[in-house]
Amino acid sequence: MIRAALLALGIGTLAAPALAVTCETVTHQNARYTICEVDAVTQRLDLFLRDAEGEIYGQFSTINRALAERGERLSFAMNAGMYHEDRSPVGHYLEDGEEIMRVISSAGPGNFGLLPNGVLCLRPGRADVFETMAYLAESPPCEDATQSGPMLVIDGALHPRFLEDGTSLHIRNGVGTSADGQRAVFAISEEPVNFHAFGTLFRDHLKLPNALYFDGNISRLYAPALGRSDFGFALGPIIGVVAPTE
Repeated sequence: MIRAALLALGIGTLAAPALAVTCETVTHQNARYTICEVDAVTQRLDLFLRDAEGEIYGQFSTINRALAERGERLSFAMNAGMYHEDRSPVGHYLEDGEEIMRVISSAGPGNFGLLPNGVLCLRPGRADVFETMAYLAESPPCEDATQSGPMLVIDGALHPRFLEDGTSLHIRNGVGTSADGQRAVFAISEEPVNFHAFGTLFRDHLKLPNALYFDGNISRLYAPALGRSDFGFALGPIIGVVAPTE
C-alpha cells in the first residue's frame, strides 16, 4: 500500500551528499555492480506487491502510475524477494503491518531454502537484515518485511555454503544493512557472478555485517538518476523509495 506520509528527498550521485539515496557503479573482483544506498533515517523504504484493487503491480511503471495520483514517484526501486508463478511471495511477507505470508524457517529446495536465509525488516528510521531464526527470536516490530535466501553475510561472515570457485553464475541482486540500521545498500551485478563473489561485495567492499540475496536472472533496478528503468515480465515483491513529484 502507498502511504501518504512518505519522507523522501530524491536520488542522485555520490557527488551530491545532501541527497539521501545515492547510486553508482563500482568494480569488485573484476566484476561490475551498480549499488544504491538509502539513508533509512530520512528516507521511507516501502514494499509493493498489490494495488488497491488487489492486482499485482509487477512493474516499476505500474507503481509510478499509482503514485502519480498522489503527487509522488519512485526515486529508487528493485525486486525484493522470490515469488511463485502467481507472483505471491515464497517466504514471509509483511506490508503495512499486514502479514501476507508466514515465516518459512525450514530448509527446502532452491536458493531460498539454502539455509541460513533471512528477512529484511523495515521500521520507521531503520532497515535491518536478520537471519531468519534471529528474526523469529527477536520478533522486531517491522512495518514491512520480506524473506528471501540465502543470506549472503551473517554477522560479518559469508554464508558457509559459498564456494570461491562456484560455477553457478548469474546476474544477482540483494541488500545489506549497517549495524545501526541507518544504511540500506542495494546491489545488482552487471554481469554473471557466483554467490561467493556477490557475498564478498557486501562483506569486503561495502563493509556491511548482514546482507540478503533477493534473486538472480530476473534481477531488475529502477534508478532514474542513472537513466535506468529495467523492464521484463511481471515481478512479485518490489521495494522502493518514494519522493514527491517535482
